[in-house]
Amino acid sequence: QVQLVESGGGMVQAGGSLRLSCAASGGTFSNYGMGWFRRAPGKEREFVAAISWSVTNTYYAESVKGRFTISRDNAKNTVYLQMNSLKPEDTAVYYCAAQISGKIRSEYEYDYWGQGTQVTVSP
Repeated sequence: QVQLVESGGGMVQAGGSLRLSCAASGGTFSNYGMGWFRRAPGKEREFVAAISWSVTNTYYAESVKGRFTISRDNAKNTVYLQMNSLKPEDTAVYYCAAQISGKIRSEYEYDYWGQGTQVTVSP
């Protein structure tokens, strides 16, 4: 059983930056593909970014490409999401998730989820 704990959320003005962290425990972190998803008020949860277990491949939603960067440190069992040039439409609860295999952009193919961290971007 893998436990995921997100941190780093908060309030920031448009154009600002935040870095989210997700610490994993209870499993072999390097075996899992890791993803970030978000749910904005009144909307369904959506894919943001993901990184393969090997660190070789990264994936981004079009809406964040060029502004967000996902990375992982397998020695620290942690995945990060660096968010730059934040926009009000990035306001959401951000979730970290882990998968053993499957379509890395699909939330339905993730096995473990964190509780989420709130990101609020003011105009």
